[in-house]
Amino acid sequence: MKQTQRFKRVGVAITKTKKPISKTTESTNDDSIIRTGHRPKSVTVDIKSKSSPKPKIAPSVPISAGPSFENMTILPHHFFQIDALDLAPRLLGKFLRRDDVLLQITEVEAYRPNDSACHGRFGITARTAPVFGPGGLAYVYLCYGLHTMLNVVADKEGVGAAVLIRSCAPVSGLKTIQQRRAQLTEKPVLLTGPGKVGQALGISTEWSNHPLYMPGELNCHA
Repeated sequence: MKQTQRFKRVGVAITKTKKPISKTTESTNDDSIIRTGHRPKSVTVDIKSKSSPKPKIAPSVPISAGPSFENMTILPHHFFQIDALDLAPRLLGKFLRRDDVLLQITEVEAYRPNDSACHGRFGITARTAPVFGPGGLAYVYLCYGLHTMLNVVADKEGVGAAVLIRSCAPVSGLKTIQQRRAQLTEKPVLLTGPGKVGQALGISTEWSNHPLYMPGELNCHA
């Protein structure tokens, strides 16, 4: 079985790797590259150091310096209608918004139907039906009956692919996030983990099948 592909947003400064890089592929964004090394389970997106132009979105956004809701745009339906492996890196740096909480996506994991851990590999069930919908829907499930996991459905209707939101950075609504997480900290540990992201957004499995591309209580923004 093929393994899932993980994408992580890292700092601007690039550190030298001890292991040689076997392949480098330029992405559609001139400010990033996808590098695959000896570990096929993980693919990391690095931000290249440039004097000009500067990246439009910083790898980590200070709580007080986040974008205003008025200036944000909900991502359109067609943005999500692509292969999960292509959608995953495009979601890095985008924003999830619910009520006063705004999170910047920093780590994701792509799942295709032929991946051993993809929920779509067994076909349509009552729980997995949303993941077979058109790209842009939310697919929310419980992990071990405890952790609420938010996925963004990818590709065309019927494909059964999605991108798991693994980690985020808080941009606004910090007090609400801390209350929902029951953790009074601003450190990255607050949102490093898919279950923590779901808890910070205050969502449940009832949000599964919710369109993230339409105005509503839960959206994905640029």
